[in-house]
Amino acid sequence: MKKSREAGSLLEAERGHSSAPIHSLPLKPGKVGTMTHDYVRRGTTTLFAALNVLDGTVIGRCMQRHRHQEFIRFLNAVEAAVPPGKVVHAILDNYASHKHPKVRAWLARHPRWTFHFAPTSSSWLNAVETFFSALTRRRLRRGVFRSLVDLQAAINRYLDDHNADPKPFTWTAKPTAILDRLNQMNASVH
Repeated sequence: MKKSREAGSLLEAERGHSSAPIHSLPLKPGKVGTMTHDYVRRGTTTLFAALNVLDGTVIGRCMQRHRHQEFIRFLNAVEAAVPPGKVVHAILDNYASHKHPKVRAWLARHPRWTFHFAPTSSSWLNAVETFFSALTRRRLRRGVFRSLVDLQAAINRYLDDHNADPKPFTWTAKPTAILDRLNQMNASVH
């Protein structure tokens, strides 16, 4: 099982009191949609997600904050969902909550887990990012959510729909192209 970084604060919005989209219209080919003057932000949520790269299923939890306490709660949920005896490789970004002393202590108590930290600016290497992208494109972008509960319900429905017919992620890039890109990134850092 591959565990990702969290989806960050996902937008929840409402346009006035109507159910109209929050973007200006008309949208035309080549014209970027913009926010209207009466855009209102009603709150945010953090989506923690774990992608099973073998079958494409996703374990996801919406939480109010993005601290080490919430991250540990999510790790416990994944730990309970993964059958005993399976090894878990967690691919993480370098967010501070992932390296908190209490998270490191949790990791020390769970020997089947291994954390791998993706280099800065290389989230594209993390397969769960494709899930976050699809969630954003197919369910959240241009959505109207009248409350934080509505936003979280929409995310949970998308998770349920995705897991009803999961498909494993398949890289389409050639391995040499991926390795060349990694070498370029490493050269720019050093």
